[in-house]
Amino acid sequence: MSQPLTFLLAGLLCLACLPVSAEPVTAMTVYGDAPKYPATFQHFDYVNPNAPKGGSLSRSSMEIGQFNYILPYVDQGTGVVQADTWLYSPLAYRSLDEPYTVYGLVAEKMEHDPQGMWMRFYLNPKARFADGVPITARDVVFTYNLLMTKASLSFRLLYDDVQDVVVEGPLQVRFNFKNNLNRTLPLDLASMRVLPEHYWKDHDFSNGGGFEPPLGSGPYRVTKVDPGRSITFERNQDWWARDLPVSRGLYNFNTLTVNFYGDTEIARQLLQAQAFDYNREFSSSGYVVGYQSPVLADGRLQRKVLAPEQPKGAQGFVFNLERPLFKDRRVRQALTLLWDFDWANRQIMRSFYTRQDSYFPKSDMAATQLPDAQELAILAPLRGKIPDEVFTQVYHSPVTDGSGNIRPQQMAALKLLAEAGWHPEHNRLVNAQGEQMKFTFLDGQGGFDRLLLPMKRSLAQIGIDLELRRIDAGQYNNLMNARDYDFIVVQFPRSGDPIVSPGRELYNLYGSASATAPGSSNFMVLRDPAVDSLIDGLVKATTRNDMVHYARALDRVLQWGYYSIQNYYSEGTPTVYLNRFGMPKVSPVYDVGLDTWWQISPQPLTDLQMSALAHAPEEH
Repeated sequence: MSQPLTFLLAGLLCLACLPVSAEPVTAMTVYGDAPKYPATFQHFDYVNPNAPKGGSLSRSSMEIGQFNYILPYVDQGTGVVQADTWLYSPLAYRSLDEPYTVYGLVAEKMEHDPQGMWMRFYLNPKARFADGVPITARDVVFTYNLLMTKASLSFRLLYDDVQDVVVEGPLQVRFNFKNNLNRTLPLDLASMRVLPEHYWKDHDFSNGGGFEPPLGSGPYRVTKVDPGRSITFERNQDWWARDLPVSRGLYNFNTLTVNFYGDTEIARQLLQAQAFDYNREFSSSGYVVGYQSPVLADGRLQRKVLAPEQPKGAQGFVFNLERPLFKDRRVRQALTLLWDFDWANRQIMRSFYTRQDSYFPKSDMAATQLPDAQELAILAPLRGKIPDEVFTQVYHSPVTDGSGNIRPQQMAALKLLAEAGWHPEHNRLVNAQGEQMKFTFLDGQGGFDRLLLPMKRSLAQIGIDLELRRIDAGQYNNLMNARDYDFIVVQFPRSGDPIVSPGRELYNLYGSASATAPGSSNFMVLRDPAVDSLIDGLVKATTRNDMVHYARALDRVLQWGYYSIQNYYSEGTPTVYLNRFGMPKVSPVYDVGLDTWWQISPQPLTDLQMSALAHAPEEH
């Protein structure tokens, strides 16, 4: 063989060893299907690209009590969740009208290995922090390392499949993966906010940065902090991304303020007095009757349920499985029978809510029918390790006639409890050692005592002692992290936002590794290999269809495990706000879309004034 031919063959063999590279793209979806918007899109459908800039919006926080620091990335207390989106820009922006699609922001292009073993980001050379310093690949690597070492456990679980991160150039960074089994990992990384290395290397990130206004890269900067009480953001007029298609029509207010209140009723009164502009209402009674006033009657105060099509986050009264009392499924099932939702919804919550059956309410991932052949194939290897009902029954939360008389449910509960070793003795329900069944509901936000007092009476009637204990938010967070409680109310996930395209975050909610880890959201303290294996399968799914089937299988196992007493949800997002804002004609499906609003008037308008303004002839 001639020498040139030998060299040619050797070169071809070397080329064959190189991985096939994908083309860099401006948008990315979980399962490789086409994004809704093409590369040439000018703005999202759910914005008004011509929305005027200016004015202000002041809102209440969604948490009760004070904030302990600004950044919401650590678990030492309560941060300001809005800082995540207003203060920092992500590598890619997650659209609000698709299940999980991201469009380049700090990273103008993204490249995913066809074999799924790495992800590359090409940073926008115009990207800047608020002090004018360019955002570089070093900042991306610094951010990743900071989140993995000093931030909430949720980040370590989310990015656990990353092997290492490599700076390939000033504006080019590659994440190498341990395996190619985690389909959401590229998008989870793309959603990461980029923090400035030159700032945080000299500041204490582990305490959330305290109350010092941190340096950001997003549409707003922090200008005023009243520690624990309020925080004000000011629009960065020189924000480097203000004219990008992903930003057009968003972030229209010059100033945004978040106020923290220790009492929801005080917040309602302050809103009626026009002390702030917007409240996300969590109480049905508060929403229906808490705002009755002249300003509501004439329209200066608006009360609406927004985002009615949005899937819901789950909520439940959760049993701590570390407590010996709750280790027996029959005990948990019996207690599930004894909360009379139908009476509470009618008498206390004005029939405002829908009872929740699933851990994925109002979504295609909810197990609402018997498992099909594909799902049975997923569940079959777990037979004997999961409840038998998973295979043959559709789970429904208990139903009563709403009269307040739940004697049939009490009798059914006593039968289950007798099988679990509990029997009546002198008006008490006791075990073989003569110890009465008793446990405590720990409440860190208030408002749940009115829902649980009827349950307390129903339990007392069959000899069970339920104590209701209210504590402040700081103490509550500490006890939550220490798993020192019996029975609490929990949102899945903790933010209350719906999970529309789940991935590794499910390990944080239900995985064995997170059961007792401080900062995790596995408040059931659930350790179940069957659950772990279903989450594994979901994370490794290569199509949305496969993911949905694993999600339904997981839903069934959680449902029939009776790990929580399923709560309820509203059909949309109940909100109350002053009538001085404009909104786009098209609303996002997966969010209220507050960042798409703009100011029409500095003062609230009546319905008649707003209508006249809307029909006024345009000036030319």
